[in-house]
Amino acid sequence: MLTNKTIKFSNCLKLTAVSGILAAVSLPAQAEQWRGWNIHPPSYPNSVALESFSEEVAEKTEGRIEPKVYHNGVLGAQPDAIEQTRSGALDFANFNMGPMGPIVPATNILSLPFIFNSTEDMYRIMDGEIGGRFAEALAEKNLVALSWFGSGARSLYNTDHPVKTPDDVDGLKFRVMNNDLYVQMIDELGGNATPMAYSEVYQSLKTGVIDGAENNYPSYESSGHYEVAKYYSLTEHLVLPECLCVAKSTWDEMSEEDQGIVRKAAENAAQEQRKLWEERAQKSRELVLESGVEINEVDDKAAFQEKMKPIYDDFVEENPQLETLVKDIQAAQE
Repeated sequence: MLTNKTIKFSNCLKLTAVSGILAAVSLPAQAEQWRGWNIHPPSYPNSVALESFSEEVAEKTEGRIEPKVYHNGVLGAQPDAIEQTRSGALDFANFNMGPMGPIVPATNILSLPFIFNSTEDMYRIMDGEIGGRFAEALAEKNLVALSWFGSGARSLYNTDHPVKTPDDVDGLKFRVMNNDLYVQMIDELGGNATPMAYSEVYQSLKTGVIDGAENNYPSYESSGHYEVAKYYSLTEHLVLPECLCVAKSTWDEMSEEDQGIVRKAAENAAQEQRKLWEERAQKSRELVLESGVEINEVDDKAAFQEKMKPIYDDFVEENPQLETLVKDIQAAQE
């Protein structure tokens, strides 16, 4: 025989079960946590822009996607991070196109010396149809390029004398990034290219192991290289774009609405990064000038460009399928 107490207890259990079901139904969907790779420190223009990207995505998706940026390369070196993003182990990243060549051969075009006449030309071209072709090449390797960041123009700097003509490079030892195209560039100018780790450059300049290196204003200043290499010559031989990329597996899992939000946030981040970069570059230029650095204009860049012809000939011979893309970039700047 059921007592009133038994009936009340039974009803209580039923209410508890129903309440649990209703609570489960009304719980919001769990946010998608994104991991993002970045090699720069938090205060760097790229880093600030990536944080803005993350905040905008989280806000506009109403918390459905919550990106988190890991700065200072703590999730690995760039080659490792590229592979992690391709596999979906990382969700997004800011990659320089220099080390992308071994994976996406078309991006080696962007490392050809003097392929872009200026930073402005690079932005215009990469934001247009030609940039879309590079994005397609990246997508084939499971990287969705949403927008293009800048990293300024790289120029030569050295310890002994200004570089105003190709002859001024003759016999000098210049540190370059570990890329055959950069080694060829210095060789064609009559210098001796020396690939080495960036962390070793300052001491090598100081002790005379190398005579010079090449980089943009912020890197030249923040590394302290300007303290020992007092001649900065505006060859502007390399204008390398960077991408804000999302893993294709992550991209494919998103709704069309969220894809639109993420792409727009990436485009906004690119505009912010470019503005911050120019401000940082100008500040670095002023700092090195105040320290006594001699900044030299290069009046005849055509003389340097002419020296690069064998590099272009070899590149096209080895990559005939990329010849049209090289010519289209050049034609877009005529």
